[in-house]
Amino acid sequence: MQNYKKYLLAAAATLVFSANAMAAEKLRMGIEAAYPPFNSKDASGQVVGFDKDIGDALCAKMKVECDVVTSDWDGIIPALNAKKFDFIVSSLSITDERKQAVDFTDRYYSNKLQFIAPKNVDFKTDKASLKGKVIGTQRATLSATWLEDTYGSDVDVKLYDTQENAYLDLTSGRVDALLADKYVNYDWLKSEAGKNYEFKGEPVVESDQIGIAVRKGDPLKDKLNAALKEIIADGTYKKINDKYFPFDIY
Repeated sequence: MQNYKKYLLAAAATLVFSANAMAAEKLRMGIEAAYPPFNSKDASGQVVGFDKDIGDALCAKMKVECDVVTSDWDGIIPALNAKKFDFIVSSLSITDERKQAVDFTDRYYSNKLQFIAPKNVDFKTDKASLKGKVIGTQRATLSATWLEDTYGSDVDVKLYDTQENAYLDLTSGRVDALLADKYVNYDWLKSEAGKNYEFKGEPVVESDQIGIAVRKGDPLKDKLNAALKEIIADGTYKKINDKYFPFDIY
């Protein structure tokens, strides 16, 4: 009987330990924090934006505490695979090339790529019209790949470490136009800096799917997908969407 009581106490202690371990589980989300309105830092240095809000909502559904770890864009996938964080929620396009390095969840929003240039410029996006033009875009993005694959050496493609630096060169006249995510451009065009610029032509890519990246084979992907379905079903996603955009980006 005494041994049985000891067994029960040991079993109870194990259950308490397991429950505490689950409660103490933490995940780290990787975010660039230089891509407003999807991710950036506020005046106090806190990471904010659509991506951060989505990440927080997913963590709440999974009942885990999540911390933000910022990363330069160029190294964000290597940093994930080096276990500096557990998942990337940073407006990452789902591409075949990236699928070789990471696994992706279902999309959490859909994107388009579109040019912007000064309002007073007759800017056409066909290859002949762009020959010799300097077009800026962020390095290691779908926009950069599309420009290089579509125009090759006919267009002088200037690559930037951040989208913010690309906008600075556009306003200073160092590039003729930029190609970037439509919704990032949409946000910038509403700003004081972007008031003299506009979209040019139609989107050149209509079906850019944005997903959350995890390490290859990580079961976290399935948990994130389940949580994503929940926040869409219960209206949480729509609230976050409407905080940043007057239209649906899903």
